[in-house]
Amino acid sequence: MSTLVMNAPRAKSEQENKQSFEATFESGIGDGYAISKGLFSRLSAGSGVVLLDKDQGKRAEVMLLQLVPTEKTGNGIQRYDVHVKNLKMVPYKPESLNRNGVTVI
Repeated sequence: MSTLVMNAPRAKSEQENKQSFEATFESGIGDGYAISKGLFSRLSAGSGVVLLDKDQGKRAEVMLLQLVPTEKTGNGIQRYDVHVKNLKMVPYKPESLNRNGVTVI
């Protein structure tokens, strides 16, 4: 089964008013992640989700509840709110991400 990996780095939350790792962890909603059609097609409810903060070396994991489409990026990639429940902290392990801060492994 596929796993969505998404980054919520501290620097982005402080500089660009993006949602922090802690806010995502608490709310269970990853806010507005740009996920290409190719990556989206590999995901479904029950897929794994990894939330990272590469700046602070934090990692949490859980299963995906749903992806809710929001707006599109300037170059046409659909953004999604990533809904999860009961994220659990796990030891940090880095993952390679695309330029939108996501990947599917």
